[in-house]
Amino acid sequence: MNKLTHFPLCPMSRAVRLALGELEIEVKLVDERPWEWRASFLALNPSGELPVLELDGQAPLCGAYAICEQLADGLRTLPSDRRPIHLMPGTREDKAEIRRLVDWFHRKLDREVTRELLEEKVYGLLAGRPGREANVEMLRAVGANLRYHLSYVSFLADQRRWLAGDEMSLADLAAAAHLSVIDYLGEVPWEAFPAAKSWYQRIKSRRAFRPLLSDRVPGLPPPLAYTDLDF
Repeated sequence: MNKLTHFPLCPMSRAVRLALGELEIEVKLVDERPWEWRASFLALNPSGELPVLELDGQAPLCGAYAICEQLADGLRTLPSDRRPIHLMPGTREDKAEIRRLVDWFHRKLDREVTRELLEEKVYGLLAGRPGREANVEMLRAVGANLRYHLSYVSFLADQRRWLAGDEMSLADLAAAAHLSVIDYLGEVPWEAFPAAKSWYQRIKSRRAFRPLLSDRVPGLPPPLAYTDLDF
């Protein structure tokens, strides 16, 4: 049985889940709390980072970059008569743009927004750390950073059919993975960025996205609009 070790609100895990969903590859989801640094998980991935994908008969694949590149390179067609799915479509130049944007979202957006929100709002709560006052200055800076990133997503969505070009790609999945986590936490000011909102509505409506909408973190429910396709 294919297995994905993940955390429900890990954006890297969500990007892989979206890619697997687009390719219709079924996996068993195994939850891992990334702040616990369990020895058995470190034996699977010494970096301690999520996600880890174990496909039947293959060595474990660690990290969103390696997993998504492998999926895009080796599993491009669905076992049906439908149009093939290409997660890295186009020319070498097109693929370079996709990789640039994947890196933008998984590094820059993660460092400046997603990771900070998870540390502030999720990991401490689930780890049972003593309550503390919110870091208002940090949240203000994260909010400003988020608006910058939403402006960039809006620019891309306004100029192109999808973020990296005419076809949906890993760039869209990476962006959607991070924004879905931030949206779960109720932090995305969608109304101020209509082009980004329109793009997100399209990808949120895809079948591969549905499992993400059912994710729940104990003690931290999402806002009602999180599951609304016409938010």
